[in-house]
Amino acid sequence: MGVPALLTCSIIGLVLVSSCLAGFNDQFTEVWAPENITPDDATNSVTIRLTQTAGAQFATVNSFLYGYFSANIKLVAGNSAGTVSAFYLTSYDTNHDEIDFEFLGNETGSPVIVQTNIFVNGVGGREDRIYLWFDPTTDFHNYSVVWNHEQVTWLVDGTPIRIYKNIESVLPNSYPSHQAMGIAHSIFDGSSWATRGGAVPCNWEYAPFLLTFKDFAYDGCTVNSNDITPCTSASNYQSNWWESAQYQSLSSAQVSQLQQVHQEYQIYDYCTDQTRYPTPPAECSYNAI
Repeated sequence: MGVPALLTCSIIGLVLVSSCLAGFNDQFTEVWAPENITPDDATNSVTIRLTQTAGAQFATVNSFLYGYFSANIKLVAGNSAGTVSAFYLTSYDTNHDEIDFEFLGNETGSPVIVQTNIFVNGVGGREDRIYLWFDPTTDFHNYSVVWNHEQVTWLVDGTPIRIYKNIESVLPNSYPSHQAMGIAHSIFDGSSWATRGGAVPCNWEYAPFLLTFKDFAYDGCTVNSNDITPCTSASNYQSNWWESAQYQSLSSAQVSQLQQVHQEYQIYDYCTDQTRYPTPPAECSYNAI
């Protein structure tokens, strides 16, 4: 898969900036199980682990409304069945918004599944699953989200794997546009559902399960004191690079890449799940490629 030149430039620039950011404690907070979180400011990386006792989660101090959010991640090696590794945006509230990357653990030798999902006002159920076209456990790969007023784009190494358009004008409460979100990073026990529908739980003989993040690159509209006005006022947000025309829709080359991903690697799409949704959700036709 090739990386679109435009996004490559953005990724490189942001990673260089992120390497100069302040230390872990200035950027992140340990949400749970701090004993399982090991930051390394020298390499701009954080390793978290899952044991039989607990997983771990850390999250950004700041919250954002729209922007570009990226990290290089090396997933759990070996037999990771039952584990879930996550990199996602969330507002945490009861009626929360969320934009997810979830990596579902596998039995040794099986492909890694990436599940993406989006919640709006507490409503999710919009899962999409693909196999990755490389082994994500042997080296770091880049996972990123571009979120603006027009659409959300999920990318792996610069290749789009999913889009979700803003159709609030025809379907209210269907797009994350009213709640600031922090960026969370976690690993937890998903034995009941993660691998083959829960058929293969965590094998604790392989614990601890290690997951490493590095080169964090977060460039978004920061929300202070819950005031989202600067991020929603057109006079302010239109100057942000992630709102520019080239990020509001995919180029023809990116459309081809996304089509290839769906044709070769997609294994589940909630829009075609007639058991759950006998009538496809309204947004599905807008997000079709």
